[in-house]
This record gives sequence, structure tokens and C-alpha cells, in this order.
Amino acid sequence: MLRIGITGGIGSGKSTVCRLLEESGISVYDSDARAKSLMNDDSELREAISAEFGAKSYNDEGLDRKYLASIVFSDPERLKRLDEIVHPAVRRDFRAWCGSHSDEVYVVLESAILFDAGFDGEVDCTVAVVAPRELRIERVCKRDDMTPEEVERRIARQMSDDELRSRADYTIVNISLDYLRSDTEQLDKMLRYEAHRRAIRN
Repeated sequence: MLRIGITGGIGSGKSTVCRLLEESGISVYDSDARAKSLMNDDSELREAISAEFGAKSYNDEGLDRKYLASIVFSDPERLKRLDEIVHPAVRRDFRAWCGSHSDEVYVVLESAILFDAGFDGEVDCTVAVVAPRELRIERVCKRDDMTPEEVERRIARQMSDDELRSRADYTIVNISLDYLRSDTEQLDKMLRYEAHRRAIRN
């Protein structure tokens, strides 16, 4: 089974590519969604977060995201510490998830922080989804009701498209949905071929 990492900055269309692949029958591991779930459901992770950030990290409804955000987003060192706690749990969960999908041709790990978190070490090949900055800002403003300035600040905190291109094995440029759909279909064919080729070789 081939493991593919797909990444991209806000508004790039990374999640759309993953959705299109899911429509073609490919299983996708959403690392962001799983991290949020694990922070609530993984007892070991809950204990580690509570020990590091205090008992107020959780309330009767689960993780108190507002409280935790007030601590980590104003302090880079505290955010780094949270990542050091959460990322290993996500990595373990992804490996277990792969084990339950081992009969599939290939699977996808979707992560906005694929390279930042070192998750690229968990996959066989990486794909970066990029798009013109102005288009990304326009998309996010419409989708999330944010101002262009707010989106700019989010983009500034993420890895640049140039760096993503240089680090990824493949790049998809997302200009329009029609082109993106066609490029994703080509990506799917290529990955299926590569998975088949490796299976024969091994």
C-alpha cells in the first residue's frame, strides 16, 4: 500500500483535492480532524495536555479550545510544546489507521502542516496543492467570512508555496475546479500505477 501526503496552505484547495480522491474511492486521513478528536478521546493525550497546561484545559464538554488558544497562540514556545505533545499521538493514530486500510491501493494523509510536523516521514510521496495568493485570499474571504487582512496574516504564518513546491514530490496548481478535477484524476491514475508498480517489484 502506498501512503501519500497531501498538503497546501489556506485557500489552496488541498481539501478539495482530497474530497475528489475520496469520491474515486480513496481513503483519506484528515490529520487536523483526527488531532481534534484525539485531544478529546485519547486518555493519555488528555492527561499530557492537562499536566502541561492545567486542569482548565478541559471542562464538562471536553477540550476547552478557547482556554488553550489563549495560552498557546500568544506564546510560540507554548504552541511548540503543544505540538510536541499532540503530533506523536497523531502519528501513532495514522499508523494504526494505515494498518486497518492495508488492503487498499493507496491512502492519503491530509495535513496543512505535513512538512512542519514531520508527517512527510510517514508517507511514501508528497503532493503540494498551490494557488495564486490573490485567489486564495478571495476564496477564504468568501468561505470563512474573513477580511483580506486576516487571511494575509494566516498565510504569513504558513509555509510559502515556493517552499512547498521545492519540498513536495508533486505539485498541483489550483486555478479552477474544472482544471483541479482533471489534475486530480491524472494524479489518481499516476498513484494507482505507482502503487501497482511497487507491488510487482516487491
